Amino acid sequence: MGANTAENTNLRLKAVLDVLAEEVWTGEKLNAGAVLGEAIVRVPLNDHERELLSGGIPRGHKTLTSATAKLVKAGWLVKGRSGWSITDDGQRATVAFAEPGAFAEALDAGTPVPAGTPLPSAPAEKPAAKTPAKTAAKATAKTAAKAEKAPSTAGKVADKAAKLVEEAVAPVAKAVRKRKPAAKAPAAEAPTAVSAAPAAEAPAVSTETIDQPEAVAVAGDFNILLGAPANWAPQYDEVQMELDLVDQLWKIAADIPAGFYTFKIALNRSWDENYGAFGTFDGPNHEVHHDGGVLVIQYDHRTRDIVLR
Repeated sequence: MGANTAENTNLRLKAVLDVLAEEVWTGEKLNAGAVLGEAIVRVPLNDHERELLSGGIPRGHKTLTSATAKLVKAGWLVKGRSGWSITDDGQRATVAFAEPGAFAEALDAGTPVPAGTPLPSAPAEKPAAKTPAKTAAKATAKTAAKAEKAPSTAGKVADKAAKLVEEAVAPVAKAVRKRKPAAKAPAAEAPTAVSAAPAAEAPAVSTETIDQPEAVAVAGDFNILLGAPANWAPQYDEVQMELDLVDQLWKIAADIPAGFYTFKIALNRSWDENYGAFGTFDGPNHEVHHDGGVLVIQYDHRTRDIVLR
C-alpha cells in the first residue's frame, strides 16, 4: 500500500491493467465493476479512502473510477459497450513498467512503451500429477466434483466487488432505516370539555425506498470532459450518476470549463429510456449556460426532471 491516496490510486491503476492482462490468458471476462473491485482487493482502501461520499460510495473507489481515464488517454485501456479491455500497448506496459514506481511515473508523464517491448508471457501452468491407472476413474470423478463446486475466478471477483459495495452502502442504509418518526404532538386541553381530545399525530418521516433504475447517466456533449471516450454515450462509467440513499436523488459533480452545454438523462446505460427537458420521455435536450467550475446535476426519478447547482 502507498503512503497516500495518490500512490494508492496509481497502484490500483496498475492492478486494473494486471487484472485485464490476466483475462487475456484465462479467457474470463469481468465487468468494469468487478475489475475495479479486484484492484481494490489487491490494494485495500485506507481509513481516509473508506470514507463514504454523498452517494454512499467510498472515496477511494470514486477516485479510482475517475483515474482510469488516464489509462484510456495513455492508450492502454479501452472502455467499450461490452466492458473494458486492455490494448496490446497496455499489455506491453505491464512488462515495460512492471515496477509500481516506474508505472506511475510513465503514466503521469505520458511516457510511451519502449519499442520492442514484448507482450507478457502466459503464466506458467503447474504440470498435472500422474494418476495410477487403477485410481484414474476415481480421480476424474473427484476432479469433476471439485470443478462443479469451485467458483470461477470471475465469480470470486464479482463476489468481492459486490461485498465491497455492500459494505460501503450498509452504514448509510442502516442510518436511513434507523430514522425515528416525528414525536407525537401533545393534546391541547379544552377548558369546558370533560375529557381532552385525542392528540394529533405528526406524520412520520418516510423511509420508503423508491423503485430506482439500475443506472442513471448524464449523456451529453461534455462527456469527454469527464473522461469518457465519447460524447452522448450513456454506457460509460465516467458519466454515471450516484444514488444518494438518504434523499433518493441521483447526483454527479462535473468539473467543466465555462460554456453552453446540452444533455439528457439516460437510464440503464442505454437510450431505450431517456428524459429531456421538463422530464419528458425522449424529449428535448436539457440546456445549461455554465460559468465554469463544478456543476452539480441532480436527477429525481419520481419527477423525471433535474436540478442544477
